Amino acid sequence: MADKRDYYEVLGVAKDADDAAIKKAFKHLAIKYHPDRNKDPDAGEKFREINEAYQVLSDPQKRAAYDQFGFEGVSSQGAGGGGGDPFGGAGGFGDIFGDIFSDIFSSAQGRGRSTRSREIRGNDLRIRLSLTLEEAVRGVTKTVSLQTYVTCESCHGSGSKSGAAPATCPQCHGTGQIAMRQGFMTFAQTCPKCHGTGKVVSDPCPKCNGEGRVKQQKTLKVNIPAGVDTGDSIRLQGQGEAGLNGGPNGDLYVVIELKEHKIFKRDGNDLYCELPISFTTAALGGQVEVPTLDGRVNVTVRPETQTGTVMRLNGKGVKSINSQTPGSLYCKIVLETPVNLTSKQKDLLRQFEASLNGDDGEKSVSHKSHKPKSESFISGVKKFFDDLSK
Repeated sequence: MADKRDYYEVLGVAKDADDAAIKKAFKHLAIKYHPDRNKDPDAGEKFREINEAYQVLSDPQKRAAYDQFGFEGVSSQGAGGGGGDPFGGAGGFGDIFGDIFSDIFSSAQGRGRSTRSREIRGNDLRIRLSLTLEEAVRGVTKTVSLQTYVTCESCHGSGSKSGAAPATCPQCHGTGQIAMRQGFMTFAQTCPKCHGTGKVVSDPCPKCNGEGRVKQQKTLKVNIPAGVDTGDSIRLQGQGEAGLNGGPNGDLYVVIELKEHKIFKRDGNDLYCELPISFTTAALGGQVEVPTLDGRVNVTVRPETQTGTVMRLNGKGVKSINSQTPGSLYCKIVLETPVNLTSKQKDLLRQFEASLNGDDGEKSVSHKSHKPKSESFISGVKKFFDDLSK
């Protein structure tokens, strides 16, 4: 008994609450925590706790015993699942459940009248459209095909062979739901005659079987504005699924996906690429041809440019839908090592390497100044091992 919560606390009422307040509190909590409405794993346990508290507090004799002796005073009277009739007592426990689930059902019927018997809008649809970078940047018109529900041409969406409007369902009276009673509980269930639409067709259209719409292939042209990027979507109003009972069509959302490009990578308004250059150009500098989306341009590579250097070309990126100014093109210098060398070329490179190291007998600038990164790396490695040996 020690782990139980006070019954007044369970229902959230004061100890001097009258019968009406107790009944109102129980009704509110029972609707909130009933397992058929509340999918929380703890809802069932809370519902049983609420029931137990109400059994005691709605019965004047049990309540008086509980007020005087606590849980011990009512344990012999059937509270908490013991003896006695769990649905009896002066509080009318069965009656209160009837009221509660009558309210639930009435609420469901009210929703049915407001949504099922009226026009039902068709579902929105999404499709993915792959574009090249060039198409996305400049804009393009594309043709897309999709399988979807469209309004039946034979009955024009009425579902009736004669074209007459559907009649109100006689079984659910247009609510789309019927009452199902199990013991003291009442539940709402989809009407089996109209399948929840609230309408019936006496002479159904043979093409759509009375549904008012059919599934077929639909082809559309989509105008893609310039500057779209992966993840952007274009809304085509009314091009989704056809509605029911004369309801409006849903919308179609075309979601953009950019294909991988052979040269460029896009990041927002900016483009990135690698620019391979020869050893000679990197050492002596010179003009290099760079591809852009607007065509080829020549840029100047400074002498002694190292691999990994990034060159920025302003205005050679992308102008997105929401931007008036194009981004930049970033070119990362990649030093290209020559391959398939002849014997003569290899000898020339060896002579050149010897001259850098000062092994050719000619006086020149210290060889350390020719290889700043290499010398820095070697010095760092030497210091690393020196520190380890200490």
